[in-house]
Amino acid sequence: MRETRADTVQAVVLAVALHLVLFGLMLAGLWWTRAPEPVSAAGSPVAAELVDADALSAAMQQALSERPEPAVPEPLPDPEPEPLPEPEPVAPPPQPEPEPRPQDAPAPPQQAPQESLPDPDTVDQDEVVAEPTPTPAEENARLQEERRRQEQIDLTERQRQEEAEQKRRRAEQQAERERRLAEIRREREKAERERELLEQKARQLAEARAAADAATGSTASPPPGNEGVDTGLQARYAAALTEAIRAKWTRPETVPLGARCTLVIRQLPGGEVMSVDVASPCSYDEQGRRSVEAAVLKAQPLPYAGFERVFARELRLNFVAQD
Repeated sequence: MRETRADTVQAVVLAVALHLVLFGLMLAGLWWTRAPEPVSAAGSPVAAELVDADALSAAMQQALSERPEPAVPEPLPDPEPEPLPEPEPVAPPPQPEPEPRPQDAPAPPQQAPQESLPDPDTVDQDEVVAEPTPTPAEENARLQEERRRQEQIDLTERQRQEEAEQKRRRAEQQAERERRLAEIRREREKAERERELLEQKARQLAEARAAADAATGSTASPPPGNEGVDTGLQARYAAALTEAIRAKWTRPETVPLGARCTLVIRQLPGGEVMSVDVASPCSYDEQGRRSVEAAVLKAQPLPYAGFERVFARELRLNFVAQD
């Protein structure tokens, strides 16, 4: 079929009409979707910022945690309904303050460059070269040497203190030894004086008895069979022993004056007592016997010098209690 001029004009008219309809639809859509103009209100616009709660300060977090809860009205009783009271306006919760932003710190001014020296300091350079920085090994060696020197000083000080302590102890021991020797010497001198005093008393007693016998005209001869024993010397020896023991004895109150007790004394030449026992007859009680035995031991050495001819290793002595 052959296209005519009328068909071409019709097609062009239809195409133009279609474009006009589409353009009209586009204008209607634009008018329909246009936003209304905003209504003007009094006051400044409200600005809000979103802030992370964990980024707030401790004071702000505590204030948010202590925010008062809104009051809940209690329910009214059912039988008599009354008009509900108007709820009190609840204060809005405090808004968190915006975290202050750190201000940009001004850049510190740069220091002026140090002026260069015209000539190098040869003195400082010489000192640096002469005294180099010590290495760790040299520093450790120096510390060990100082520690060893300090230990040697401490050891020498301890040895000096120990020697001083030993000298002090030896001096104390020597002083104690000399004190004991002096005490023994004094005891011996005292015993010697007492022995001499006892011998003197014994001689005086013997002389008094001899004088008494001479005054009474007694011409009694020595008892027969004594083999030449000097009874006067033996009597003086017994008196000396009695006086030596009585000087060391304190008479107990239970022992009366004039009470007698027989003592058996075993001794060595020189007067050293080996043992002493109480024999019969003895009128002392137990306390008196122990006291007189102790007195014999304290009185040693017993009188010996001048009585060698009548000395006996074991002798019996009749002791009489006197003050």
